[in-house]
Amino acid sequence: MSIKTVLISYLLTFIVFLAVDMLWLGVVAKNLYSRYLGGFLSDKINWTAAFVFYLLFVAGILIFAVYPAINKQSVQHALLMGALFGFFTYATYDLTNLATLKGWPLPIVIIDIAWGTILSATVAYSGFQLTKWIS
Repeated sequence: MSIKTVLISYLLTFIVFLAVDMLWLGVVAKNLYSRYLGGFLSDKINWTAAFVFYLLFVAGILIFAVYPAINKQSVQHALLMGALFGFFTYATYDLTNLATLKGWPLPIVIIDIAWGTILSATVAYSGFQLTKWIS
């Protein structure tokens, strides 16, 4: 795979991730997080930290799910590895919070891990299709 293909697939996958996650955070689950995490939420979003997270997370999806699936020519591999990547990363975050933060709500742990699994599988599928399309 050429550097150009990698960069374009990264950019397109990044856009998909951003769009899907912003729909979730800004519309679907906005009130959910406010209700459960109101005391934990900052008045201002640290956009630099958020942007760095998105950059790194999309790289992880590509490295651990999309590019191996491209090599295997298997969309099922992209979906499975994307789902597992999301499950393990979101579980790490949420279970660490549950273990160390007073009052971290169990419903958020369950919802967030499910969301991370679905989001990452969706983005891995999209990244796979986009990468095949531009290759």
